[in-house]
Amino acid sequence: MNWNSFEFFPILGEKLTSENTLPLDFTEGNEALRQVDLSNTADFDRFVFAQLEKAGKRYGIGGYLEKRSIYRRSENFLTEAEAFRNIHLGVDIWTKAGAPVFVPYEGRVHSFQDNQGFGNYGATIILQHELNGKTLFSLYGHLAIRDLDGLEVGRKFKAGELLCHVGPFPENGDWPPHLHFQLMWDLGENWGDYPGVAAEKDLEFYKKNCPDPKGILGLQ
Repeated sequence: MNWNSFEFFPILGEKLTSENTLPLDFTEGNEALRQVDLSNTADFDRFVFAQLEKAGKRYGIGGYLEKRSIYRRSENFLTEAEAFRNIHLGVDIWTKAGAPVFVPYEGRVHSFQDNQGFGNYGATIILQHELNGKTLFSLYGHLAIRDLDGLEVGRKFKAGELLCHVGPFPENGDWPPHLHFQLMWDLGENWGDYPGVAAEKDLEFYKKNCPDPKGILGLQ
């Protein structure tokens, strides 16, 4: 899909540029991560936001298909076959809790739920869009729980409408505040949830079903 054929509203209300974003490295190669107690969310939070403060940036960007070490903090990332899921299928935007999140392209609510548990999504919303006759789903995870109040399946949203807010920990799945934004062509039987991290053995399937969202986010 050529995202340049469509006009998308900035998901955080302003364009994400090199002036306001900082790429964050959560791979095994980042030696600084070894000094962080990832099981302690407050410690993890200090690590993330100290980097943003030092760089003078508003948003930290966590990469699509990044092979990460941070998922060892939770048993949530073990599959039924005990294969470790560690490859990120969306883009994370790390920023202060309460930051508003806007609809990038007109659509309707497909499903939503509170995916509870340490390391999970917390409050999650999935929208369904139609782009030139092709269905695309967008997922918003780690939200404020209040954003689910009064929400209804089928509710229509226009591009630029306020959808939700970045949630605080621990209600957001117990993560430093950030938005997990992900695209899917096919949800299968999933409802209000979809894997945001894949095991290497399943990566080819997920790469095809979960396209790179950076084009919609306006990221280079």
